Amino acid sequence: MNLKLKIWRQKDSKTKGQMVEYKVTDISEHMSFLEMMDVLNEQLVAKNEEPVAFDHDCREGICGMCSLHINGEAHGPDRGITTCQLHMRMFHDGETITIEPWRAKAFPVIKDLVVDRTAFERIQQAGGYISVNTSGNTQDANGIPISKHNADKAMDAAACIGCGACVASCKNSSAMLFVGAKVSQFALLPQGKVEATERVLNMVKQMDEEGFGNCTNTGACEVECPKGISLENIARMNREYLSASMKG
Repeated sequence: MNLKLKIWRQKDSKTKGQMVEYKVTDISEHMSFLEMMDVLNEQLVAKNEEPVAFDHDCREGICGMCSLHINGEAHGPDRGITTCQLHMRMFHDGETITIEPWRAKAFPVIKDLVVDRTAFERIQQAGGYISVNTSGNTQDANGIPISKHNADKAMDAAACIGCGACVASCKNSSAMLFVGAKVSQFALLPQGKVEATERVLNMVKQMDEEGFGNCTNTGACEVECPKGISLENIARMNREYLSASMKG
């Protein structure tokens, strides 16, 4: 496959960026998208040009670092996958592919396609934890009865990898699907009840302070989420927030 790539290049957070065109040839349809990017960078290095900076780590759809906006879609045209799991067979020979970083005020560009997503970490630090008494005869977590329905829902919420596709897909750059998932994974379990009120109030407050927008109710976040996190987590977060506000 021979392809034309339009890639966002930006030296640093203070420098104005622009789209730059590149051509890559002899790309196998069996390559992953990131392997194609590796080929491009090898070509650029061979010509003494600056390689394109992009995030990646596990390349197994686990870490969520490989976050790219490809042809206007978070993680590209496939569904239920991260960018590293996207394969070049999803594209056609001679196609032009536009590659951009996440576009959100709360995710400032560091360089090229790399954005700063530490806003997510600060939200989790604001309340994404549980208190555990480790002294005395502490009850084993596996010994606490939990309904299978709630356990399954909590596990589904905990599947969120914090990639930011929900933010990138939302016209308001909302992080409510991410925050809803992190609130839900504890709200559904007895271990999360101790900090329940404080957790949701603090995490929502931090989300707002980071500059994320409000939910648009269009559902784009759920569609583009590589882990299929459900919108019902946003509804659960709203209920938890209303309840906590009334207690306060």
